[in-house]
Amino acid sequence: MTAWFFQRLEQFGDADAIVFESRTHSYRHVLGLTARWGELLDAHGIRSGDVVALEGPSSVEACAGLLALIARGAVVVPLAPLPAAKRTELLDVAEVETVVTLGASAAEHRVEHTGRRAEHALYGHLRAAATPGLVLFSSGTTGRSKATVLDMAKMLGKYREIRRAQRTLGFLNLDHIGGINTLLHTLSQGGALVTIAKRTPATVCAAVAAHRIQVLPTTPTFLNMLLISGAYADHDLGSLRLITYGTEPMPLGVLQKLHEALPGVRLKQTYGLSELGILATKSRSDDSLWVKLGGAGFDYDIRDGILWIRSDIAMLGYLNASAPFDDQGYFNTQDAVEVDGDYVRILGRKSEIINVAGEKVYPGEVENVLLEMDIIADATVSGRSSHITGQVVQALVKLTRPADPKDVARQVRRYCAERLEAYKVPLLVEVSQDDHHSERFKKIRAAA
Repeated sequence: MTAWFFQRLEQFGDADAIVFESRTHSYRHVLGLTARWGELLDAHGIRSGDVVALEGPSSVEACAGLLALIARGAVVVPLAPLPAAKRTELLDVAEVETVVTLGASAAEHRVEHTGRRAEHALYGHLRAAATPGLVLFSSGTTGRSKATVLDMAKMLGKYREIRRAQRTLGFLNLDHIGGINTLLHTLSQGGALVTIAKRTPATVCAAVAAHRIQVLPTTPTFLNMLLISGAYADHDLGSLRLITYGTEPMPLGVLQKLHEALPGVRLKQTYGLSELGILATKSRSDDSLWVKLGGAGFDYDIRDGILWIRSDIAMLGYLNASAPFDDQGYFNTQDAVEVDGDYVRILGRKSEIINVAGEKVYPGEVENVLLEMDIIADATVSGRSSHITGQVVQALVKLTRPADPKDVARQVRRYCAERLEAYKVPLLVEVSQDDHHSERFKKIRAAA
């Protein structure tokens, strides 16, 4: 079921496949590394259907290891380096049977058999179908991480159609659905994936210039950082043709500023979840948040303002939670949306909506206004309990320059009062220069 994918990679021969730490690896070389990984798996008795954690930072070895495990028919659990307690939790939830910790080369990889036997029914389904699997964890910022189980053969199937080979930055890691999608899509088309060890505005722009990157898949949080840094003006980004953004709502002001800063670059909103895969999308325009969703294998429905999606490559289920599918196979994304004809606009998670005396406040709407202020570099809006109104709006802001917090709070309330209904104006304003994002460059916020 996956043989076609590897046969296609062989056809690309000496073309650039992966660039890591400025060293370029051809498809022929990557497949050679994959074969050596196969020998490692043989030596340690790793078979089809085994649940294997692939632990370490993104690298050419990580990519080759992932490919080898797919070819083997194993169930892959990609893990970034984690604190010990979190690592133990995820290994337990996934019932990992073998852990492969990445070294700099095949000779330095460490293999540990855990003594577990993975007996979850979802793994039984994959074994019965003789298909490789993938386990991805949610970021778990509001509780225990959910473990999503996917059929890797179905995922690969969406890349069969040959389109255009492009040079793409591997911004998201392999423990994220976006990182997996970027890797497999890029390789299936004969493109080159450029990976970098450190993701900052300066290093990303330098990589685009040095490696003539054409596609940058990233997050709204990172794009806001890019604009604030001004790094885009310090490098030749002439090769860049497309920026895709997803994983969280995009502030309209950030999108419009990005369009002005990079007028020759197409800006495209993406939508995807670990549970469903990445949907085909079409933005109304480069500076619009309205987007068409769908494409082959996907369908959606709007129910009470919430987006439900049906996908041919949807997860088999969670290892540690019930799956929110209805009888027709639609998945409740929990994302609140607005509809305008064939277009939708993602407002944010239902759990993040703030209820002020019965009135709904979407954090993104308030954040959009706050980010218009030149003193504010980043803003995170959430709800605070109130015995009078149920909740009130609070804002955590990061500043572009030093200022007295009390003065900032007054400026924020005055600015917002001129642009928002009274119940949406932040009652509480806290100044903090800490980053507002996780290692996945996604805004950290508590559920309202």
